[in-house]
Amino acid sequence: MTVTVNPTEFKFVFFDAARIAAVADEVMGLLGLTDDLVIEVDETTPVSRVILTEGSPLHIKAESGAFEDQRRPRHQSDAAARLSLCRVLLRLKDRRDGGFAEAPPEKDLSLPQVAAWDSYVLGRLGRLGLPVHEQRWRYNFRNRHGFNDVADAAFDQLFGSDHLSWGAVSAISEQARAAIADVKA
Repeated sequence: MTVTVNPTEFKFVFFDAARIAAVADEVMGLLGLTDDLVIEVDETTPVSRVILTEGSPLHIKAESGAFEDQRRPRHQSDAAARLSLCRVLLRLKDRRDGGFAEAPPEKDLSLPQVAAWDSYVLGRLGRLGLPVHEQRWRYNFRNRHGFNDVADAAFDQLFGSDHLSWGAVSAISEQARAAIADVKA
């Protein structure tokens, strides 16, 4: 397995390609992935989007905000990079391990679907020992599913589960979203 990071030298942010590669290598090992990986970092934007394209090699496009220290703008955070990479790579692992075959391609996931799947992923990452700020992700889930007890119960179910399928994640998400419609009606 090889990890390649582009660019190799950063001009707008204080990032280190070798450190990003080391974090990615650690993440791949943690998740049991052996693919070659190319990470392209767009250092011109503070947005924190990370997109994975499956193929050989795996290809991740990360906007620099995904790897940035929130307390020190333009500086790299290994913890942020680790969590951002883990989120997309664990979704890939879900797709490969079964139960997620009917999930839409990454580019077609809706914001509520991403929030639900992230809630499921991040709970498992926390149980693997990664520091996960649960309240941050609960707030993200609420933004897509409503600020109510039904949404909180749905988040708790996703965040606390270890073996769900796409059908289960999607059903939990839809049930929470339906509660929004009931409140508006």
